Amino acid sequence: RANNIGYILLNMTFPENFPFAPPFVRVVAPIVEGGYVLDGGALCLELLTPNGWTAAYTIEAIVTQVGSALIKGNAKIAKDGRKFSLKAAQASYKSLIKTHEKYGWVTSPKAEGY
Repeated sequence: RANNIGYILLNMTFPENFPFAPPFVRVVAPIVEGGYVLDGGALCLELLTPNGWTAAYTIEAIVTQVGSALIKGNAKIAKDGRKFSLKAAQASYKSLIKTHEKYGWVTSPKAEGY
């Protein structure tokens, strides 16, 4: 409960072909640093990409995975007045997709605790 904030507000935008395509999920507030949160609040999670998505995922599973990523990534609440923006989140997500389409998804052994 940093800065007396007891929640993280997420925004989920569902495509017309959901559940056959992933929702776009981003952190809206507060500003979170680390925890796989990118510029604009976009999330670096394979399950939220077209290649990592399966129609079997539920909204509850998405929220659980986001929470796990924040914990695993040692997310911290920022103490400044910055704000996340949808435009920046969408740009970060597009860049994330291009990067992982080119290089794949690799987790370093250190990140896995080895």
